[in-house]
Amino acid sequence: MKQLDMRGKACPMPVIETKKILEEVKKAEEVRVLVDNEIAVQNLTKLAGHEGMKAVSEKHSDKEFEVTFLPSESGADGPNVPAEKILADCADCSVPAEPENGIARGRVVVIASDRMGEPEEELGKILIKGFIYAVSRQEPLPETVIFYNGGAKLTAEGSESVEDLKYMAEQGVEILTCGTCLKHLGLEDKLQVGTVSNMYEIAEKMTGARVVIRP
Repeated sequence: MKQLDMRGKACPMPVIETKKILEEVKKAEEVRVLVDNEIAVQNLTKLAGHEGMKAVSEKHSDKEFEVTFLPSESGADGPNVPAEKILADCADCSVPAEPENGIARGRVVVIASDRMGEPEEELGKILIKGFIYAVSRQEPLPETVIFYNGGAKLTAEGSESVEDLKYMAEQGVEILTCGTCLKHLGLEDKLQVGTVSNMYEIAEKMTGARVVIRP
């Protein structure tokens, strides 16, 4: 019997690693997998179906589930479904981080324009102002709000969204504005809220985020 502990592993790792083990044992050996959420259980059960096997699940606690893959009668002759097909059928099994002090860790809002949508410019400016206000009043708040390109105007002098952004900053939200963008727009001395950032930090924040929201 093979055992695999995939607790704390984000989707699709439990499915990918389990499929590797099933291929190693040629589906002829019992495989037990530990995961920490019910969606992962559902995805592993789907994997068993794709592989022509039977899966039995057991809940030990709210954060611990066991999925047992029973040996396939056909062994190596069972179905061999491509990994792409299996992953396409997977539901998102990532577990959102618990809010800390009203902040959703890993949630990043990215704003790249001083307007929302096209083609009406004035309407777009009204919409982005409303969007920022709405975000500032939601619970939990995002961990970080990033502004670049035309979005840099929204953190600078003259922006009608500065007060909403200052409110978020006071609650612990990180407000970052691209320094190159401020300089290009002639606003490097007019930043009103948050801090000046660079593309390395922006890329790091976005690639490390659990959720990226773009209006």
